[in-house]
Amino acid sequence: MHAKQQIYIYMERAFVYGMSVEGVNFTDRVKETKRLKLDFENGINVILISPRRMGKSSIVKKVKSEVTNPEIKVVYMDVYDCRSEYDFYNRFATVLMKETASKSEQIIENIKRFLVRLTPKISFSPEPTSDFSLSLGITPQNYQPEEILQLPELIAQEQDKHIVVCIDEFQQIGEFPDSVTVQKRLRSVWQHQQHVSYCLFGSKKHLMTKLFQNRKMPFYQFGEMMYLDKISTEDWVPFIQSRFEHQGKKISTDLAKRICETVENYSSYVQQLAWNVLAETEDEATEQDIENGIEALMAQCSGLFQEQLQGLTSYQLNFLRAVCNEVHTDFGSKSVMEEYNLGSKSNIARIKEALLDRELIETSQDGVYLEDPVFRMWFNKR
Repeated sequence: MHAKQQIYIYMERAFVYGMSVEGVNFTDRVKETKRLKLDFENGINVILISPRRMGKSSIVKKVKSEVTNPEIKVVYMDVYDCRSEYDFYNRFATVLMKETASKSEQIIENIKRFLVRLTPKISFSPEPTSDFSLSLGITPQNYQPEEILQLPELIAQEQDKHIVVCIDEFQQIGEFPDSVTVQKRLRSVWQHQQHVSYCLFGSKKHLMTKLFQNRKMPFYQFGEMMYLDKISTEDWVPFIQSRFEHQGKKISTDLAKRICETVENYSSYVQQLAWNVLAETEDEATEQDIENGIEALMAQCSGLFQEQLQGLTSYQLNFLRAVCNEVHTDFGSKSVMEEYNLGSKSNIARIKEALLDRELIETSQDGVYLEDPVFRMWFNKR
């Protein structure tokens, strides 16, 4: 066995959470993967919507790796830390320049060809295997938005390819100053491109739904809506058991099911709790190992959850308490308002909107629910 191969086996993770999942850690999603790949290969715009921790980034990256047609180039970018329109244009252009070229010399040539008014800054790491940083310095003084947004079409025509632009955390666009105007600009350019398609997705379901399902918004009916459902327990159980076996341990079908049911099949949480239980297990997982794993999970998430509660009013906290106590409708009834001190009836709509914006609750035909199952466990215990 080669030393390189030994290192890989040593570093292989039993379960992966908190980042996109690849390789043996990616489970199921066969139907969705097949459909998304078909959309990429046929130039269909796609909007991926689901709650957090369902693996949107993972499935997009998996499909990106599986598209082998040399006439199709899939470009992935994350715009989570973009806070303004020109932050976005700089990220958009930078990733396009880097991912549509095979080497640094070609990147420079592409910049000279497509962004002639720029003098980019390139910083190389001393590590030979490390990436390099590229700063383009796009501003309103040197480029108009439409020129930047047209870049993928120009590159695709030049390279005689179809480009699929995948934008993660796209809901950030909705947070920009004068956001609707920005969205109109994006749509007005992108909808006319013949050699480019887009896959837009993000971690905030409420904001993504607002961007794409509101008839008054610019991106309404921009592409195919794809919803990621939870992976079934039947698919999770053999995956969990196989990862335990890979580590020389065992877990029963019932306890593997318990892991899934505890976190309501939320992909990232299933992997995180399974890892906690594996870490507790000597040879074969026990009920106590499950309990210890759940305690560890809540402790790991506690800091994030406390941060999410910061700034909430007492009325908003009381509303969360009501939902945790199985109150899902009729918040304006006299008994609910008195028991949980929700203020006036007119206050309830404002409370809901604030908690929706923070992604703490979700609404359905059946009423209001806490979106995050681990947050619900932690909040109830707290």
